[in-house]
Amino acid sequence: MPLNDVEMPLVGHLEELRERVLHSFIAIVIAAGTSLIFVKPLVQLLEKPAGSIRFLQVAPGEFLFVSIKVAGYAGLIAALPYILYQGLAFILPGLTQREKRLIAPAVAGSAVLFLIGLIFAWWTLIPAALGFLISYGADVVEPLWSIEKYLDFVLVLMLATGLAFQVPVLQLLLGVLGLVQWKRMLSAWRWVVMAAALAGAVLTPSTDPITMSLLATAITALFLLGVGLVALTDHFGQ
Repeated sequence: MPLNDVEMPLVGHLEELRERVLHSFIAIVIAAGTSLIFVKPLVQLLEKPAGSIRFLQVAPGEFLFVSIKVAGYAGLIAALPYILYQGLAFILPGLTQREKRLIAPAVAGSAVLFLIGLIFAWWTLIPAALGFLISYGADVVEPLWSIEKYLDFVLVLMLATGLAFQVPVLQLLLGVLGLVQWKRMLSAWRWVVMAAALAGAVLTPSTDPITMSLLATAITALFLLGVGLVALTDHFGQ
């Protein structure tokens, strides 16, 4: 490890952190600005799971604010690899060699799991939630939805699912740092099932039972995957 990394004062670390956060923010702004150019095709893509539902602009300028919001979410997702790189560059100098060997795959796995979470929400959770919400009361009311409220529902569900899929990475980091052993994780599976059910209820904006059950099941499966990763790490690290 270079000498200047060891002797860098606290002020120097804070300044480095400030610069990396600023660079990450600039990357999000640039990516969001670029996404704004293609925002109409993005909105049309996000509308596809709703099928034949008609969307309304119920207030002046609603679609303009919706466009900015969609571009912001798209910019955040597009800039995620660069943000992870900045975080990795900041913490690597302070880690041991064993931790350095594992942190890079963990960060890469985090990005992959986030993307898988978005795909899972897109292909499974959103259609299930919309199918339930459209069929419930279909013989009583005609569904005409606000474009803003619909996109809020879709974007929040996708982002929440992407974050929920970070569970194995968090477990792996806790295991590598020696804070929790895999056997102790596994022994708490009952609490994890309860916590997954609660997380499914909190993270699902539609609060329908089908979507909550699917998300809770996915979180439980991811927890078991994390336990397996920590066990493998312990085995090969001995």
